[in-house]
Amino acid sequence: MDISTLVKLTSRAWSLNILALLHSGLPGRQAPLLAATNASRTAFTSSLAHLVQLGMIERNPGHGHPLRPEFRLTTTGRQAAEMAHSFVKTVPDEREFGILRKTWTVPILAMTGSPYRFSMIKSDLSPITDRALSSSLHQLEAQDWIRRDIVTSGRMPFPTYQAVNTGAAISRVVDLIL
Repeated sequence: MDISTLVKLTSRAWSLNILALLHSGLPGRQAPLLAATNASRTAFTSSLAHLVQLGMIERNPGHGHPLRPEFRLTTTGRQAAEMAHSFVKTVPDEREFGILRKTWTVPILAMTGSPYRFSMIKSDLSPITDRALSSSLHQLEAQDWIRRDIVTSGRMPFPTYQAVNTGAAISRVVDLIL
């Protein structure tokens, strides 16, 4: 899985939760998945359709009703589901896991396993805007998942960002998959 696939995967709030639940053995029917995620029906349906579009899950042929299909992981989806399940083990608190549901959190943490400058993160995550990146970095810094250091060794001082604590653990999980 490359970084652009990771960005697409995390662009829907409940995608990681759905994959983690399927990996843990929860039946792939909509009702149990919806109940386990505590998501709104609209957000859940959007995330489910997005996972089907990405090829992470597929309808299980011969199972389920046409209006209430059953889903299963694809080969690509198994790898992403393993990663999502590792995230759930790393961040068991539901409030903190809510931060992982934000679009740019996981890709930023994946990039910052080693110190990275703002401009390098922005160029590697090309569709991200300055405002979205800045906001995400501030949020992760407030959560103590990213550390901001000022490098003064050069002519002009500049900040670098590096994942720490839980953020570093998440970055290591992504590194194993990427």
